[in-house]
Amino acid sequence: MASFPVVVGEEVRTTDGEVLGFFLEKTIPSGLSAARAVELIREQGGLAGVPHPFDRYYRSCLKREVLLELIPRLSFIEAFNARSIFHREQAQAFAQSHGLLMTAGSDAHTGGEVGRAYVEMPPFEGPQGFLESLGKGKIGGGSTSLLVHFVAPWQKCLKALGR
Repeated sequence: MASFPVVVGEEVRTTDGEVLGFFLEKTIPSGLSAARAVELIREQGGLAGVPHPFDRYYRSCLKREVLLELIPRLSFIEAFNARSIFHREQAQAFAQSHGLLMTAGSDAHTGGEVGRAYVEMPPFEGPQGFLESLGKGKIGGGSTSLLVHFVAPWQKCLKALGR
């Protein structure tokens, strides 16, 4: 329906932390182990990756020991997250040392954050074409203001109060 390619994906909350699935046809249920979630992503021909690795600000950050176990089944690591300012170099070094492709994400929780981080990639078709294109991609964007870490929780409180 869009005039540009759309990759259907999901950030899956597992018992070990979050994983990403791209090129999904079915929803991956939350509450599974990370290994099981990755298995279900791959069973439907999807690509599995990890968002905001090493950033302990995110309680949902995948545990390091689990991340190491999953490496053979992962296609990418989110190496640039607009909200995760202090762990980018560590994520990039990890991806490079383990031969994983690198993605970027805005991790937008407010409208002003949308598009803060991105990857410019050549055109592609399907999961394999995506991986080839991602390998040629260029990460861009900038950091989100640190204020969003205070604004987003405040907005959740207001929403819960019905305001």
